[in-house]
Amino acid sequence: MPLLHSNILGKGTPLLILHGFLGMLDNWKTLGSQYAEAGFEVHLLDQRNHGKSFHSSDFNYDLLAKDVFDYIQHYQLKDVIVIGHSMGGKTGMQLACTYPKVVSKLLVADIAPKYYPPHHDDILNGLNAIDLDTVTSRTEADKLLAKHITNFGVRQFLLKNLYWKSKEKLAFRFNLPVLSTKMEEVGENIGSIANFQGPTLFLRGDKSEYVTMRDLPEIKRHFPFAELDTIEKAGHWLHAENPESFFEKSMAFMKG
Repeated sequence: MPLLHSNILGKGTPLLILHGFLGMLDNWKTLGSQYAEAGFEVHLLDQRNHGKSFHSSDFNYDLLAKDVFDYIQHYQLKDVIVIGHSMGGKTGMQLACTYPKVVSKLLVADIAPKYYPPHHDDILNGLNAIDLDTVTSRTEADKLLAKHITNFGVRQFLLKNLYWKSKEKLAFRFNLPVLSTKMEEVGENIGSIANFQGPTLFLRGDKSEYVTMRDLPEIKRHFPFAELDTIEKAGHWLHAENPESFFEKSMAFMKG
């Protein structure tokens, strides 16, 4: 398999950051720069079928974790800290459980080790309604997307993936045909006996329903040394909605 595309910032302790579903490494650029200034060698990664990484019809957490493991091996990284948001959090969990020797600490942002039923229908229907053979601008794409998604912030997040493939033609960076058919896989859980004995922090947004205190026993079953903390005034995109608090709590964990 080809190597995952990345952007490497700073020098110091290796820190890998994994974006969520339909995201890309650019979503973490601001926080990534702050971590780099704080003494980390930050690796912002595009996961398969996302950003500038390779496209593949195969897509599940075992493969996503193996992609990251291969990346770690390629760069000969040791004692890596991993931050993963949403889908990236599931990848991080699978990585830590399958290859525990390479992960020193794991931070999971707003996702739990449990199954989530497919719930991105509006988003996928909206994206699939954009005919890239006829759409000639981002504004036009946004108007089509708005029929399915009212939230402006979510639309902006998704349309960051639009780029000019050629002078006249727009394209998406993510592999929409494959991701549209793999919704069950995105909601899948990590392996039932998967277990990581290292320091782990789960951060949840106080306005998000993805992780609740009721998930703590299941979290502890897979990650016996896990802590669960809450970011105030934030939903599922907690790192974007309250970056100050996210930076503060993540730094305390990583340096602690």
